[in-house]
Amino acid sequence: MHYPTDTVQSRCPSPLGEARLAASSLGLVGLWFDGQRHLPAQLDGPGAWPATDAHPVLREAARQLQEYLGGTRTCFDLSLDLRGGTPFQQAVWRALCAIPRGRTTSYLAIAQALGKPSSVRAVGAAVGRNPVSVAVPCHRVLGSDGSLTGYAGGLERKRALLRLEEAAPPPLSTDS
Repeated sequence: MHYPTDTVQSRCPSPLGEARLAASSLGLVGLWFDGQRHLPAQLDGPGAWPATDAHPVLREAARQLQEYLGGTRTCFDLSLDLRGGTPFQQAVWRALCAIPRGRTTSYLAIAQALGKPSSVRAVGAAVGRNPVSVAVPCHRVLGSDGSLTGYAGGLERKRALLRLEEAAPPPLSTDS
């Protein structure tokens, strides 16, 4: 991922753990939970994006995330800046945004919808690298058999998000 040079960040508490938000002048570029896979190096240490609570996109994203996870919001209404992904990743992320709340789909169905039915693994990799968790609903993607499969934020978070959306996640015993 190549993030815009004007990216800034903030933190936001949530029922699913502390979230890290990042935004550019064009929109939200990232929403990650602490401890999830594929965190950008720019969140911490030397070269970290500047931290601010004053950026309007970060403030709005934090508010909408709290409302969503609190059950008072059903969808996100945020400007997204996903230009850091490859054209294929961006296409997958747009496909994720088309999955309605309370519904799920499979990696194969996304590959087929993109006209690339043999690209299931590439779709899975793009879904796994989604930089805007929850707002770009990668948690709504299941295995072709309906099983709960990998989620960069952890399967317990994925299950919690699907329950919140009343999308009927599979029982705990399917996570082997």
